[in-house]
Formats: sequence, C-alpha cells, structure tokens
Amino acid sequence: MPRRLPAAQATPFDTDVLIIGAGPSGLALARALADASIRSVVLDAQDAATLADPSPDGRDIALTHRAAVVMRRLGLWERLPEAEVAPLREAEVYNGSDPRPLHFGPQGSGENELGWLVANHVIRRASWQAVQGREAIDLRPATRVLGHTLDAQGATLRCRAADGSEATLRAPLIVAADSRFSESRRQAGIGAQMRDFGRSVIVCRMAHTESNRAVAQECFHRGHTLAVLPMNGGESSIVVTVASDQALAMQRWSDEQFTAWVQQQLGRRLGEMSMRGARHLYPLVAVYAQRFVAERFALIGDAAVGMHPVTAHGYNFGLYGVDVLSALLAAAHRAGRDLGRLEVLQPYETRHRRETGRSSTAPMRSSGCSPTTARRRGCCAGRWCAWPSTCRH
Repeated sequence: MPRRLPAAQATPFDTDVLIIGAGPSGLALARALADASIRSVVLDAQDAATLADPSPDGRDIALTHRAAVVMRRLGLWERLPEAEVAPLREAEVYNGSDPRPLHFGPQGSGENELGWLVANHVIRRASWQAVQGREAIDLRPATRVLGHTLDAQGATLRCRAADGSEATLRAPLIVAADSRFSESRRQAGIGAQMRDFGRSVIVCRMAHTESNRAVAQECFHRGHTLAVLPMNGGESSIVVTVASDQALAMQRWSDEQFTAWVQQQLGRRLGEMSMRGARHLYPLVAVYAQRFVAERFALIGDAAVGMHPVTAHGYNFGLYGVDVLSALLAAAHRAGRDLGRLEVLQPYETRHRRETGRSSTAPMRSSGCSPTTARRRGCCAGRWCAWPSTCRH
C-alpha cells in the first residue's frame, strides 16, 4: 500500500489531475478534462518525437460506433486521415475448411457498417495532436515516474526528467494509464487478475489481388485461428493466433513461406497475396484490475482492463472509461467538490465494471465458442470480439 502522509506534510496542488501515461487513453482523458476546464499534467517515459510520430506496430484497431462518437467529441476523429479509416461492413466466421461461413452484418442496427478499422499508430498520432496547444494540459514527455504517495489531503508524485532533474508534483487525484502491466497500479496496492494463455499473435499487413469487400474474416483451424481485417488500398491486416512456441518458429519463416501458408489457410479467397511491411509478435495476456479506483487514485485504459492486444475491445473500453470518468470529474469540478474523493470516483468503478465485466471474461477463457455453438447462440464465435455491435454472447 502507498505510504500515507500526515496532514501536516500536505502541500499546495500543482494541478487538478496527474495522468501517468501518454498513450491514447491517457491523452483522451487529458483532452476531455481540458474541455471541462480541469487542468492536468501528463507524464510519459517516451520522448516527444516518439509520441508525436509513433512507428507502425502492426496493430489495427476495430472501433465501435460509440468509440467513434467519443473520438469526434474530443476532436480525435477529424485528425484521422480519411485513407487510414477502413469501413468494416460485414464479418464472416469459417470453421476449418468449411466454405460456408457464419455471416454478421449491421442489419437492424440502423448503421451502414459494423465499425471501422484504424492502425494503432495512427490513433496514437491523432491523440497526441489533439492535446497540443491546450493551456490546461501540461505534457511532460521523457519523464519517468519514480513513485507516488496518497494522503487524506491529496496525492504526491515523484518524477525524473531526461536531464536527470527530479520534481515532486501534487494534485487531488492521480490517474494511471500506464499499460496492462501498470507499475502505478501495483504501487497503489491494487492487484489484477492476469492470465497468460501461452499463445501469441503474429500480425502484419498483406496486399492481395482479390477485393476484401470490407468484410472481416475469422477462420478457426485446429490449434490456431487466422483473422483478416479489411483495410483500404487492396490490403488487409492478418492476425494469426497460435501456441507461443509455434509463433516463435513462424516468425523465423521467410516472407514467401509465411505468405504461402496464409494463402493456403484462407483457401485463396483473397487471391495472390504479398507482404507489406514487417511481421510483429505479441504475447496473449489478459488483465483485469481488482479495483478501478481508490481514494485519490483511478485506473483507465489497459491499466484497468487489458484485453487481447490486437483488434480487441481494449481501446474502445479505454474510451468508454474516459467518457464516464471525465463526466464525473467535470460534474464534481463544477460543484466545487474534491476530485480525488472516493465518493466522486466510485460511480466510475461501478459503471466501467458493468460495461467491461461480461466482455472481459472472454480473454480469461482458454478458448471461445466453436462456430457450431456460435450458430446456435448467434454470437461472434471468437475468443476476442472485433464486432461487438453484433455480439450477443
């Protein structure tokens, strides 16, 4: 548990909220708070150049309609280049070599698509752009958080800048958005349910001669799954989930061998395929925090709920959490209440757990529904759902 300081040691506040982590969730929260005239300091160990122009990491994120609404409200959506936003119109689930897929579409939803696909590094770049020039946001890249303490009057954070200088900051509230393996969460005495499946995902972009029709595919084979996420420009994101030892071996394959394997697994439905860029490997580890809030402390993004690292609910859940938490803090700010009090934060815990609890159990299982079971239930058939607007599982 963090050390609690006696009241006599309390110091004046430097800002309203200290945000640890300048990833998409942390930056979205800073932007939402600034819109409510709430000041924040955002700290991240990465330098400004990396945060402003992150490198492609192979991950393409499936955005829901609700996530898009939040992004538009925060000025994020308008910063996504149109060519980088790929519509997701339908989804097909295949059982092995069975050519008859299970179809999902937006029928009955009032929408023309299930959602949109956007590269993770594009979202990160837009998030950084959206917080520039905001007087209420103090960005501190290349700054390492050394630790924090909580007391009845406020929260204190120690940090070290790239030049070696150290500083102490104090605010009513600390919000941790520093990844699924959050050190800040641990320092706050909050545990997390964590499951390592012993499986990994290989992701890459591939071009193909046949149109992807803006239709996602998920193919269940014995021992592995293969997902195709339709991107623009005659390309798709390929996601292979296999046992970790097999994934390491597959990473050593030549591009020609990997391409031939993907074509064969897809039954050549996308025609001739070719690599576009590097392959990336990610372990399949799911995390769910035991609590999302404590006195003077809150978790958002992957620090609260760490889903499947590719095309999962993760960023959507992060935005949902930002939407709820920022609204609560804005209301408390208008009323002149202490932003770090548990009674202010607890409704966020309740709502976010209700929104994420059922879906987040999916990565905690060793496998998802089989396509046969899915046909009976009418659900997405996946261990991780990229199409939550149609999922009833």
